[in-house]
Amino acid sequence: MTALLYLGALVVSLVCMALLDHRFRLVLWADARRGVTVLAVGVAFFLVWDVAAIGAGFYERGGSAAMTGIMLAPELPLEELFFITFLCYLTLVAHGLARRALAARAPERATGRATGRGRR
Repeated sequence: MTALLYLGALVVSLVCMALLDHRFRLVLWADARRGVTVLAVGVAFFLVWDVAAIGAGFYERGGSAAMTGIMLAPELPLEELFFITFLCYLTLVAHGLARRALAARAPERATGRATGRGRR
């Protein structure tokens, strides 16, 4: 049971990101094709990065009872794919939230300047 602990936590985190994305229509629910493309490019980039670092001897698989032991490649555990996917998705969702927050402030700033109540 503990062998699925880390992978389970990553899957739950991904589901929570998807729920947040769905609620605010930030990435995949705003434009599915573009969202999936950007997410796939990010995941592919970091997987290549990991494979290069493993080949150079910088990374090696750590021993943990919380990991499944399933390897995608030498020194590349299954959990790494889910971790990279989570980080990329988190970044996209955070970017979408930041854009939404800035867009919400833009009319407020324009109104404040038009009435002379803006900052000086």
